[in-house]
Amino acid sequence: MAFESLSDKLQSIFRNLRGKGRLTEADVKTACKEVKMALLEADVNFRVVKQFIKKIEERAVGQDVMNSLTPGQMVIKIVNEEMVSLMGSETAEVALKPRNRITVIMMAGLQGAGKTTTTAKLAGKWKAKGYKPLLAACDVSRPAAIEQLKVNGEKQGVEVFSMGDGHNPVNIARAALAHAGKNQNNLVILDTAGRLHIDEDMMQELCGIKEAVEVDQTILVLDAMTGQDAVNAAGAFDERVGIDGVILTKMDGDTRGGAALSVRAVTGKPIFYIGMGEKLSDLEQFYPDRMASRILGMGDILSLIEKAELQVDEEKAREMERKMRKAEFDFNDFLEQLRQMRKMGGIGDLLGMLPGMGSKMKNLKVDEGAADKNMRQTEAIICSMTGKERSNPSLINPSRKRRIAAGAGVEVAEVNRLLKQFEQSRKMMKQMSGMMGKKGGFKLPF
Repeated sequence: MAFESLSDKLQSIFRNLRGKGRLTEADVKTACKEVKMALLEADVNFRVVKQFIKKIEERAVGQDVMNSLTPGQMVIKIVNEEMVSLMGSETAEVALKPRNRITVIMMAGLQGAGKTTTTAKLAGKWKAKGYKPLLAACDVSRPAAIEQLKVNGEKQGVEVFSMGDGHNPVNIARAALAHAGKNQNNLVILDTAGRLHIDEDMMQELCGIKEAVEVDQTILVLDAMTGQDAVNAAGAFDERVGIDGVILTKMDGDTRGGAALSVRAVTGKPIFYIGMGEKLSDLEQFYPDRMASRILGMGDILSLIEKAELQVDEEKAREMERKMRKAEFDFNDFLEQLRQMRKMGGIGDLLGMLPGMGSKMKNLKVDEGAADKNMRQTEAIICSMTGKERSNPSLINPSRKRRIAAGAGVEVAEVNRLLKQFEQSRKMMKQMSGMMGKKGGFKLPF
């Protein structure tokens, strides 16, 4: 999970501060020294760390903090505020023109950062907001890039403009813009070529495209797992081509966090989005305050709520609440709830957004895997039932149990366990209905 090591170290430092009734200047300096080491080990830029620690020390040794009844919490508050400031105090969004005009966005990045996949993710996100995007395949140096863009574009329901790999990217960009004008596309996203390393040809190609067509926004895609290399790349791209913002990919991986904490301070450019997985829906808005909260172990409840609201169908939720109130809940409803929960991500992703859970996730890894496996097994058992059996579980006799178990690849005992737990949960439905929120979601009993 992103920032896991850094988060653990910072929370350990802050636990020591909370345990002190009064803080001395020496306590603050010791804590700052430990925070400094944690940030450097997370691959945060050295100059950024130096400035960051200086600001914390200046604020934390003030009389207001030292005389506070909870000085440890005051220091944590200061670290949180400075971390938010470091990553950009306000949420940044890509600047798009009104829908009656064409916005041109050029995607740039090194090979392997996930630029082509991210391009399709963006197109899907803006399509959902009412734009009509056109993806332009300008990466002619990597043969698979054009096909990859076409496949992802089709999955998103977005048109892809391609002239093959035998044309100059500048001419492809011009032709794509002309095509957009004729076909009422109001957003053109140019997927350009990447290289394993920054080289002159790549930079000239990007500059050539910007000279040939009016590019409104240039977005750099960076691999968060490469740490300071990503920040250095951002500086080089901005100097030669000019960038308007950054998207960090692979934030769901074992990244140390240096890129996210350094890129804004080093380049002055905002982080627009973060990639949290391989699925085309796994692209999240970057909120500096929420990211700081997650790093410091305070959770990210707002993102969890938004994720739930995105996946929960209000119409279905109201119907679910009605069924639960009347104890009419059946296996079809249960299957729907399971699938909605899986759409929101794994158990670990959801728990990681809860306050105080970050430091405990390491101990829960085995349980997390078992929980996800249990969910898949439960889904397989329900899918092995007939429609009538799902609607009326009382029909499931011993012979039907054997058939269901064989279909799901489990023992009959597992089917019995599910049926027993389901019956117990149904008895609790009327009691639970009063505890449900207006969205109608409920806590799974197992």
